[in-house]
Amino acid sequence: MEYLRALAREGHFGRAAEACHVSQPALSAGIRKLEAELGVQIVQRGQRFEGFTPEGEEVLRWGQRMLAERDALDHTLSSMLSGLSGVLRIGAIPTALSVSSLLTAPLRIQHPSVRFALESMSSREIVTRLNDFDIDVGMTYVDGEPLGRVRVLPLYRERYLFLTPGDGAFAGRDAVTWNEAAAADLCLLTPSMQNRRILDGYFAEAGAEAAPVVETDTISAVYAHVAAMGLSSVVPHTWLHGFGVPPGARALSLPPPKRSFHVGLVLPAAGPESLLARTLVDTAGEAELSSRLDDAVRRHQQ
Repeated sequence: MEYLRALAREGHFGRAAEACHVSQPALSAGIRKLEAELGVQIVQRGQRFEGFTPEGEEVLRWGQRMLAERDALDHTLSSMLSGLSGVLRIGAIPTALSVSSLLTAPLRIQHPSVRFALESMSSREIVTRLNDFDIDVGMTYVDGEPLGRVRVLPLYRERYLFLTPGDGAFAGRDAVTWNEAAAADLCLLTPSMQNRRILDGYFAEAGAEAAPVVETDTISAVYAHVAAMGLSSVVPHTWLHGFGVPPGARALSLPPPKRSFHVGLVLPAAGPESLLARTLVDTAGEAELSSRLDDAVRRHQQ
């Protein structure tokens, strides 16, 4: 089963064998033995790896679940003996990355042996990798685009601010409209990102359409261009907690839209529950994220 998981991940017999620390003939022999035991062909064979048969895809899904259950058992027994440890694998949409430290930091204080693997992913990728047991928990929008079969824990409701040069066209203002924001010289995330699709919906709701000067898929690039080019941006309020306000810029209020979206934790709906993920859920219940994020907004607007 570990050979199959590695082969699915690497898409190449040689790299899969290397990842499993065995020779390629040993990996191939192990898969053939499994095929003989189950009485089905698992791998489509040719000059190179050509994918899994339909039966092989089903075997892979069961194998991933079996390995996840074994890992969960290992973590549970290890924690009973010596305290919680291991690597908590988190997939987060880029707009939630800056908030993740509000959960990982207190968890680390309570459990110093825990380590974290935090990856930036799209909301669709988070759900796929949860179902494949490649990550333990996701941080994404939980009431926007369909997520499929996952368990959800809302953390905070996202709202938006208008970052703009302090001496620019909106100097002396405390707030702007969505129409005014759309007409400004903007730096925004790319349309492939759910955050941008949400913003485009808000602009359309106000009868406007944004034509950004710069589009990027990273928060750091948004901040860099706001600071260096004197551009404006519409950003989630959570960014102020992690990044503050760029030098020379101000954060102005925007009218609340008709519909806002929750960001939360998502976990597999079925299969083994990671003890590390369960501990993160408990930590989130005590973190008071919404009030701490609101405090950061008030501090930076003042």
